[in-house]
Amino acid sequence: MTKIDIISGFLGAGKTTFIKKMLKEAFRGEQVVLIENEFGEIGIDGGFLKESGIEIREMNSGCICCSLVGDFGKSLKEVVGTYHPDRILIEPSGVGKLSDVIKAVQDVQEEIDAELNSFTTVVDAMKCRLYRNNFGEFFSNQVEYAGAIILSRTDKAKPEKVEESYQILRELNEKAPIITTPIAELPGDKLLETMEHSKTLEEELLAEIMCPECGGHHEHGESCGHDHHHEGQGCCHEGDGHNHEEEGHSHGEGCGHHHEEHGHSHGEGCGHHHEEHEHSHEEHADSCGCGHDHHHHDHGHHHADEVFSSWGRETIKTYTKEEIEHILKALESDESFGVILRAKGMVAGENDWIYFDMVPEEHEVRSGAAEYTGRLCVIGSNLNEEKLADLFGIK
Repeated sequence: MTKIDIISGFLGAGKTTFIKKMLKEAFRGEQVVLIENEFGEIGIDGGFLKESGIEIREMNSGCICCSLVGDFGKSLKEVVGTYHPDRILIEPSGVGKLSDVIKAVQDVQEEIDAELNSFTTVVDAMKCRLYRNNFGEFFSNQVEYAGAIILSRTDKAKPEKVEESYQILRELNEKAPIITTPIAELPGDKLLETMEHSKTLEEELLAEIMCPECGGHHEHGESCGHDHHHEGQGCCHEGDGHNHEEEGHSHGEGCGHHHEEHGHSHGEGCGHHHEEHEHSHEEHADSCGCGHDHHHHDHGHHHADEVFSSWGRETIKTYTKEEIEHILKALESDESFGVILRAKGMVAGENDWIYFDMVPEEHEVRSGAAEYTGRLCVIGSNLNEEKLADLFGIK
């Protein structure tokens, strides 16, 4: 099965630089076909990328999203039938609509041995506001429908400019991961992982604290009576510790997100579905059959997101290990922040990246690999979100 990846982006955003990096690092050893669609008569990047040994099929005099939809479908069939590639990269015109490019692929993927794998948009951090103000829906559409967003040139832009651009992108797309770390600092496989099926820290932590057998939460080290393994996080784990089916999608299918159950196609929504857990349900207390009283609904047992609330942020802020240690000790000792069950994050440090992990009366701070952006999440009950934001120095 051929994977189809769409690399979108406004004119001059850095798509070609990104594609070169992915060809060298993430797609090495694969047979890759690049389909370019330049706006105008001459494809400007064709000769540049032919040096990499990539087949170029330039489609000029229009764009995939309008006059060439029919030709595009025919071209895809020809490419798959002729080359049987492992992967097809589609680089649409910088002035096209990503939603229409996605739809053009969906319209023909049932007829060919190929599947839509990812759809990523590259945005210049220094021109984000300018493009939003001047190009309206042509810019916003590429952001709204992106499965992942790469904020390019963050190493050249001032931090306040990066933050401004991040906020603009987040207003347009609430869920897609926004890669703010300079792509030169991230390996290709990390970028591909983020493009395909990145999960929020909140989803990861809720999966960790939810028992896959009874659907409930058990205190650190306690058992619900089921025969399964407990890891040190107070959670039942099998394999990687995530129950993918309960999260509403299965990885390895399509682009890593299960879209049909969400009631929309790639061409109709943002391409993602994540449950909202920014609330706590204060229904009545009952027992899930594992010996613990919890607040939950009437249906016999509860899920972790019905018991706890969460607070999380993405941030480009730089921390020291001493600052993170101070923050975690405050969360452990000061009940005014709420009852903290779990805290986890990865943030930029002065010289490397800092990873932290906390359960009650226990925490760890260590160095780790660069992440696509700084992320942190706190899960518990009665959380004081304003105090948590102040503690982490986030507005």
